[in-house]
Amino acid sequence: MTVLAPPDRFAHVLRRWRTRRRVSQLDLAIRADTTQRHLSFLEQGRSRPGRAMVIRLAESLDLSLRERNELLLAAGYAPIYAESSLDAPELGPVREALVRILDGHLPYPAVVVRPYGELVAANRAFDVLSEGAAPALLEPPVNVLRLALHPDGTARRVRNLADWGRHITGNLRGQARLSPDPRLEELIAELDGYLPGVASPAEHLGFAVPLRLRVPQGELHLITTLTSFATATDVTLSELRLEAFLPADETTATILRQREALHGFQKKS
Repeated sequence: MTVLAPPDRFAHVLRRWRTRRRVSQLDLAIRADTTQRHLSFLEQGRSRPGRAMVIRLAESLDLSLRERNELLLAAGYAPIYAESSLDAPELGPVREALVRILDGHLPYPAVVVRPYGELVAANRAFDVLSEGAAPALLEPPVNVLRLALHPDGTARRVRNLADWGRHITGNLRGQARLSPDPRLEELIAELDGYLPGVASPAEHLGFAVPLRLRVPQGELHLITTLTSFATATDVTLSELRLEAFLPADETTATILRQREALHGFQKKS
C-alpha cells in the first residue's frame, strides 16, 4: 500500500540517517546499488523513491526493523515488518526456544531483555544477580540495567562498579549515537548518576570488562555475551537480546555449579 507523503519528508529523514551513520553519498549509493546523482535527487526531494529503493537504502544504512518501517512511512509506504506481541501465538515457538536456551545455559545466569533493559525472561541462576536487591527493583517490569547499577541493587555487591558500570553505559552511548533516542538518553543519565568516579585503571580480561561480584561463597568473575535474532523479520523479535554470563575462572564456575546443585536439592526436598 502506498500513501503519498511529501518528498521533502523522506529527503530529510534519509539525509539525517546518512549523516548519523557518517556515510558519504557516494558510499551509500554504491551500497544501495544506485547512482550518487539519484541519491542526491532523493535527498533534495527532487525524486520520489520506489519501495524497493527505500528498503535497499535502509538495509545499506544498517537500520533496525523499526527504523526501516519508519523510513518506509516517511516515503509514503506502509510498513512491511510486523510488530507482534511477545505473547502472540505466532511467537510461541520463539518463547519455547528462549526457555530452552536459558535452561541450557545453567548453571550460569542468563536473561532475555527488551530495549531499555526491560526483563522478559531469566533462568533460575539469575538469583546470583538479584539476591539482596531492594524489592522495588524486582517488581515487574524489572529493568536489568537499573537493577545492575542502582545502589540498592546488584551494585552494592560489585567490586569494580566504576569500571563495569561505565562499560555498560558506554555501550548504551554507542547505541544512542547510532540511533538517537530521548528515552535512552534519559536512562543513560540516570545510570551515570549511580556510578562512582574511576579510582583505578580498569582491570580488563583481554577485551572484556569482567563483573567482580561478591556472593556468600566468595567472589565471582563473570564476563557477558550478547546474542540477537539477526535474521528476524518481526520488530519485537529483532529487538530482543539474550545476555549470558560466563565464568572467567574455575573458582567462579565451581561456585555457580554448587549453587545450581543446591537449587536442585531444595527443589527435590
